[in-house]
Amino acid sequence: MSKVRTETTVAERARIIDAWEGDENGSKTLKEISEILKIKYTTVWKIIDRYKKSNSIANKAGRGRKQTFTDREKRSIVKFVKINPRSSAVDISNATETATGKKTSPKTIRRILNSNGYKNFRAKRKPFISKTNMKKRLKFAQEHLNKDQAFWDKVLWSDESKFNIFGSDGRIKVWRKKKEALKMKNLNPTVKHGGGSAMVWGCFSSSGPGKMEFVETTMNQHVYQGIIDRNVKSSAAKLKLGRRFIFQQDKDPKHTAKSTWAFFKTQKITVLDWPPQSPDLNPIEHLWDHIEREIGKTPISNKNEVKRRLSEAWETTPPEVTTTLVNSMRSRCIAVIEAKGGPTRY
Repeated sequence: MSKVRTETTVAERARIIDAWEGDENGSKTLKEISEILKIKYTTVWKIIDRYKKSNSIANKAGRGRKQTFTDREKRSIVKFVKINPRSSAVDISNATETATGKKTSPKTIRRILNSNGYKNFRAKRKPFISKTNMKKRLKFAQEHLNKDQAFWDKVLWSDESKFNIFGSDGRIKVWRKKKEALKMKNLNPTVKHGGGSAMVWGCFSSSGPGKMEFVETTMNQHVYQGIIDRNVKSSAAKLKLGRRFIFQQDKDPKHTAKSTWAFFKTQKITVLDWPPQSPDLNPIEHLWDHIEREIGKTPISNKNEVKRRLSEAWETTPPEVTTTLVNSMRSRCIAVIEAKGGPTRY
């Protein structure tokens, strides 16, 4: 590695000139100055020689490497990223060369963006939320913000999820500032149940996990009703929720079909009026994350192994995990309200 070149300060140059010019006790030789100030002899000679010619020890105006881009061009680069946050540094470099005629490296582009507060982050995976559904989410959060913990403890939370054996996590990087992760243009919108090899339905309450069932066929309203019939009331009994428990489900079409609502009515099951596109409000999403971490601690090679691990992880989930998740409901409502119905950190 080449040695980094350092420059003498103006104060050091002043001491060199003072010693060279001398005082009532006389002046110093270049060698003496070098030894006293511990500065190379050649550096001392150059500073004195320059002083003789220019009568100045200050840096010359316009010294240093010239900037590739003007301030206006730098602002254009930042503007380009604001409009196209998913562009790579190479893409931005090419677009800048086309616009300005100046060839530059991706490294220079990164330096300009970094100096303006932009860093390259992985886009957070969040579901797309329409404006209509934002309003519904906001209304739900406002109406349930002050529900006491006893209300949430009576809820039986449910969801389906798929678990991969192999697969990509679909990472996408975007240029953004630190507190702009949840802006829609910086997100990686997801579609629920994207990919996987084992699909499960499960439910839980604050006191622990309820029943979990593997879904071996295409899920439709009739398959879903069978799952509900086999698992909901027995899970409520297992978790000691009593007869007045509240069942939570999302707004998937098979969940809201007329025959499904008729089934709930016949079974006298109270269903929570849940806002659409709201996995961040449902604590079971984080329970799935917990399960995925547990089964992912060692490699999995086939579907049977996935199913075995899922069953073990589900049954051994400690009550502290489920209690903590349900206790987060007030915080989740606050987050939705602060985001005005938009995506939250949950």
